[in-house]
Amino acid sequence: MSDGTSPTIAYHRPPSEPDLEATVAAVPTESGGRRYALFSGYRPMHAFGVSGTLYDALHEYPDGPVEPGQSGRALLWLLQPELQRGAIFEGMEFTVQEGRRVVARGRVVKVLNEDLRRGV
Repeated sequence: MSDGTSPTIAYHRPPSEPDLEATVAAVPTESGGRRYALFSGYRPMHAFGVSGTLYDALHEYPDGPVEPGQSGRALLWLLQPELQRGAIFEGMEFTVQEGRRVVARGRVVKVLNEDLRRGV
């Protein structure tokens, strides 16, 4: 937007509980990150450590948007959590991507979805 503010979207929280709680650090704009903040309703791709594989997740930022160069708490809803059973753990690092471009780096604080803890 020309006034320097982040675009807004209508965000509706999913009816299910989130799968993960994470901390997310947005890459500064001058280092190749986004021009605008990460906001609730954002649905980027994620690399969780499986080479060549990206997974979609919906983000919610309960403490407010995360500006480029800043960090914040995020709740994530994986769009296909069954593909990650037993593969995601607390302390795991991941990237947040728009295509091939890394726009943020995250760390799993807590796995909230019990099915993800159980494995296959």
